[in-house]
Formats: sequence, structure tokens, C-alpha cells
Amino acid sequence: MSEPSRPERYGVLAQVLHWTTAVLVVVAFSYGPGGSEQRVYSAAKDFDRQLHETLGFAILALSVARVLWRLVDVRPGPPSVPRSMELAAKAVQALLYALLFALPLTSVAGAWLEGHPLTLLAGVRIDPWIGPSHDLGHALATVHGWLGDAILWLAGFHAAAAIYHHAVLRDGVLLSMLPAGWLASRRKDGYNPGR
Repeated sequence: MSEPSRPERYGVLAQVLHWTTAVLVVVAFSYGPGGSEQRVYSAAKDFDRQLHETLGFAILALSVARVLWRLVDVRPGPPSVPRSMELAAKAVQALLYALLFALPLTSVAGAWLEGHPLTLLAGVRIDPWIGPSHDLGHALATVHGWLGDAILWLAGFHAAAAIYHHAVLRDGVLLSMLPAGWLASRRKDGYNPGR
């Protein structure tokens, strides 16, 4: 019995979820108020914090949707690469997913433990569901900042690897996650999704 054939490209929903998540992560990072607790919760940073927290919730929701979609979606097969590259790709992907969940969860827990409600855009306020433990909340807020830096570095590495696949290996990995016709190029085997 032969294995069912896999598509050459990710489906539209997978692409939309991927690129929307990527854009929201960059925007959330850009609007992260950062710094001391007094600075983060100052009136001057109110809009930035609300936007950052709202985007964090959106990223968490998209991440849940992505995981659920991966359970049923038929994805392209992996490219023929050395085992070390395959393992590195899987590790980076797993770490990115872990960070997509850890970032919003550390933010929420840190804020609540410090005694702050979440304040989202449109006046949505979510009061703490857990009792205060200021020192632990401060530690989680610090970890949240480190994880924010980590996801950008890791996403940058992920993007560089995709460009390497496109420009050097010419194996269609990048093209499989882009809308049809973008960056039309030929793979080693002659496949050209841009046509």
C-alpha cells in the first residue's frame, strides 16, 4: 500500500495562520513597553501595554488554532536534507511553538502575580484570577522579556534558513509557505510553483 501523495504547498489557511502570527509577533514586540514595573504600568505607556496585551492574546489564539489545524492538515513532505538539518528544523519549529505559548502565559501570570489586571483594547479588563506574589510576578515578567528576545532571534534564524533553502538548496521550502506565484523559482527537480 503506497503512502498518499502530499501537496507541494501549504494550504491557504496554514499560510494565513503562519504569516499572521509572524506579523503579530513582530508588532507585539515593537509595542512591548518593557522596563521597570513603574514604566510598564505608567499612564504614558497605557496604549502600548494595551496593544501589546491584546496582540499577545491574539497570538495565543492563533497558536491554538495552528496546533489544532496541524492535527488534520496534510502538509508538504520534508525536503531531502541531511539528518542534522532535519533535526535542527524540527527543534527550531518546536521551540517556536513553545515560545508562542510561553510568551503570553508568562505575561498574564506575571501581571496577575504583580497584582495588575490585563487591560486590552476596547476597554476590556481582566482582573487577576490568582493571588498576588509580587516577587514571583516580577521574575515572570523578566522571563517574559527574555522570551520575547528569544523568539525574535529564533524567528530570524528560521527566516534565514528559509532563504538558504530558496537561494542555495533551491528545494521549494520557502515557496511552499508563500502564496502561489511569489518568488517564482525552480527547484532542483524542476518543480516551479510560480507557473
